[in-house]
Amino acid sequence: MKTTDGQTVTHPLRPLFRADSKILILGSFPSVKTREYGFFYGHPQNRFWPLLGRIFGVALGTDIEERKTFLLRHGLAVYDVIYRCDIVGSSDASIQNAVPSDLSPIFKGADIRQVFCNGAAAYRYYRKYQERKTGFEAIKLPSTSPANAGYSMDNLYDEWKIIKKCLSQMPNR
Repeated sequence: MKTTDGQTVTHPLRPLFRADSKILILGSFPSVKTREYGFFYGHPQNRFWPLLGRIFGVALGTDIEERKTFLLRHGLAVYDVIYRCDIVGSSDASIQNAVPSDLSPIFKGADIRQVFCNGAAAYRYYRKYQERKTGFEAIKLPSTSPANAGYSMDNLYDEWKIIKKCLSQMPNR
């Protein structure tokens, strides 16, 4: 069944990773604003970038290359669990007919040691489509989306700081 007033959208972004990436952060599917921006978490009200900046003690601007460099320098890979779906606007709740992303290039090309999901939808779809294939249990983190108004920046920080702790406990970091 197709969503009312929805459209079928194919993921426009490539996963970001390199051989020494240790942590994979997975979202659900890029928002309309992210698709317009051309890189992950491009909605100006999404708290992903300010949150990671706070966790790692840096001020991040809006420049895509700066953000890519930051992620790769810290051993972070990013992508989304859904490759194509029917969606109304940017609403995860409206997603239907999801086609999962192929995560195998990331796991073959990077030294991923832990997977984190940005929000409940990403976690649900990862568990449904990818967990058995990857062999990695994901840790669900609260969504950084502006739609997740129930979490303050401080609440998000308290949950998300596990990423830096996890990296600090990994060899070769």
